[in-house]
Amino acid sequence: MDPAASLPRRPRGRPTRHGHNYADTRELLIRRGTELLTERGVSATALDEVLKSVGVPKGSFYHYFPSKDAFVLATLDSYAAYLLRKLDRHLGDTSLAALARLQSFVDDACRGVERFDFTRGCLVGNLGQEVSCLDAEIRRRLEEIFLAWEARVADCLQDAVTAGELPAGTDCAGLSHAFWIGWEGAILRARLMRSTEPMRAFFRLFRAALR
Repeated sequence: MDPAASLPRRPRGRPTRHGHNYADTRELLIRRGTELLTERGVSATALDEVLKSVGVPKGSFYHYFPSKDAFVLATLDSYAAYLLRKLDRHLGDTSLAALARLQSFVDDACRGVERFDFTRGCLVGNLGQEVSCLDAEIRRRLEEIFLAWEARVADCLQDAVTAGELPAGTDCAGLSHAFWIGWEGAILRARLMRSTEPMRAFFRLFRAALR
């Protein structure tokens, strides 16, 4: 299918001032919003700053999103899809043993936080810390995303069981649930310490628990 065919059509209304079409401008807003929300969260991210950074007039926001909550949901969905692709790339790499695939994902995540000088964490984890000020639809979507990520890791652990890396009867779903609870906390501590050691320390403990 031609990906351009699935892009939203530009509605009637105020044209853009920077030469991008409707779909491109909306994507720019989502991308910039994802960057800022990953760094700061919802409460500290002003829509005016997002709009200004991509050259969109202040009065044009509702031309692209019906509300701030809709904008946050769009950035959340974009980020969730991005991380699922990353998980699939690492955990689906059958050239590696199953537990080595999980190690590969952890190593890549560590390089990522270092690349952005510990300014960016996990968007889903960041928003989860602001649960008291989030719309119910956003809270529901956050849980759906975590469940999807847990399923990917559980499948990887099940591959480890099949290959004999883990014993038969291993609670893959429960371990995956525990992984994501601990992993989000490890990312938070890594940003605080400006070191990937909390992320690596957590994974060492997780690997030990598997045995």
